[in-house]
Amino acid sequence: MSFSDVITLPTRSGIELEVRPAKESDEGDVTAFFERVADEDRRFRFFAAADKVSAQQIAPLVNADQFRTESWIGFDKASGQLVASGVLACDEALDTAEVAISVASAYKGKGIGWAMLDFLGKQADARGCRRVIAIESRENSAAIEVERDKGFTPETFEGDPTLVVLSKTFR
Repeated sequence: MSFSDVITLPTRSGIELEVRPAKESDEGDVTAFFERVADEDRRFRFFAAADKVSAQQIAPLVNADQFRTESWIGFDKASGQLVASGVLACDEALDTAEVAISVASAYKGKGIGWAMLDFLGKQADARGCRRVIAIESRENSAAIEVERDKGFTPETFEGDPTLVVLSKTFR
């Protein structure tokens, strides 16, 4: 998929989400987006408590290789506002892909996370990955619930009892 390709994803609330790969020129928009993400959700996404997402955290989101690691941004088609960010990071063997999704606070509970999770899972499957995982804080009950509803199974995260791995196997 090229940077000019935009995919429209329907959500359960009727919002049409236009999704495309993030690029370097999106740095300012992605930074501003994370300012519209709740503090707790930023902490869950980056596993760090900070008022802002740093330039070092934004850089890999806008400079991904767009195959093994792919960063997607989603816009509300009606308003044009950036409302979601999703990352797919595949291991070297393209066996397992990790996903991480963030949704702007005003758009939570509208099916955006569900749509992004489905989309990233399909992207992983298209690359030949056998499974997809999400690493969550055990406190992030909303994300864990969405992932379980989407067929992900919880597993122990070795070495850190505050985290849980949720995985879904394709084959």
